[in-house]
Amino acid sequence: MRQDESKKYFMIKKSLVLFLVFMLPLSAFMGGILGAGFVTKSEPQGASVVTDLNLTPMKVSSIALEGGIPAVAKTAMPSVVGVATTSIHEDWYYGTYKGESVGTGVIVDERGYILTNSHVVNDGNAEAVKVLLYDGTSKNAEILWNDAVLDLAVLKIEGKNLPVASLGNSDDIVVGETAIAIGNPLGLTFERSVTAGIISGLERTIPVNENYNIEGLVQTDASINPGNSGGPLLNIKGEVIGINTAKVQSGEGLGFAIPINIAKPIVDEFIMKGEFTKVYLGIKGVNVYQYIRTYGNDLGTETGVYVYDVVSDSPANYGGIISGDVIVSIGDTPINTITKLTRQLYSYRPDDVVHVKVIREGKPVDLKVILKGEPR
Repeated sequence: MRQDESKKYFMIKKSLVLFLVFMLPLSAFMGGILGAGFVTKSEPQGASVVTDLNLTPMKVSSIALEGGIPAVAKTAMPSVVGVATTSIHEDWYYGTYKGESVGTGVIVDERGYILTNSHVVNDGNAEAVKVLLYDGTSKNAEILWNDAVLDLAVLKIEGKNLPVASLGNSDDIVVGETAIAIGNPLGLTFERSVTAGIISGLERTIPVNENYNIEGLVQTDASINPGNSGGPLLNIKGEVIGINTAKVQSGEGLGFAIPINIAKPIVDEFIMKGEFTKVYLGIKGVNVYQYIRTYGNDLGTETGVYVYDVVSDSPANYGGIISGDVIVSIGDTPINTITKLTRQLYSYRPDDVVHVKVIREGKPVDLKVILKGEPR
């Protein structure tokens, strides 16, 4: 093949890859539910410096009196960052290529700890991560932790005295209250866009696939678009009450955020210790409704987690959990699914003692389990 023909072939191939990357949205979910990430082959651009805002610190408690949504945006925006990632992708036809995506994050500690979505950093598999700060500077970031089930991640950049978001209490959210989202829809073209609406619903569940759902989400009609993933959902006091994670593509005004209280224990431990130790139970399980659908057996309950295996030398093993048990609660919290179990464990620390209720051969049994840090 002549050199000019070879060059032409390469350009056609590159154009096709670009077309596919631009046209196929980064999907974290099935059935038209999209993670708000935006895939692009162009180089991430640094965030433009906003110079026309008065950034005099404002007390959070007075935001509502000082101007509502505009005041929230002015106060919270400096803590919102762009998250640009580079990942290696494998394609059966085009082979290996690098893809770049842009999402959003929020600074939760002045030393450079940043909260975002796990899918924004390719579930921890990003080759490189850059954080684009409010003042226009760009810093390399390290992925300290991520969990694809929670769809949360913690990043770290070098810095001090960085602007920090105020975290609220997602347990206090009520349907109908004001909700404000800040993020980077469609990459950095519309960086730090502010949208507003209301809280439309609580404890929402959206499907990932036929075997897995994301549960306990906050629903909002504030516009959530590709690129908003990992950005804050705020209340009228300027407090972060959720981390935006997904939207329903086939509907209007159907956005979802992870309640901030799920992330708080993780963030607090990183701030205090510089690391996070996840506790584990040591069981292998399946949702009861899936077990019943497959085998049709009566387990004495229609919800919970059916334990089909217990790891030796694990907290569950030492606590008396056995194969065939159905976990229905931990402490005072009902456990309906594996996702609920996973989320509940994040509220505990190593050496915490928890009361676990199981259904064993149709009868309730109360057990005491001492949790341990997950083996590394």
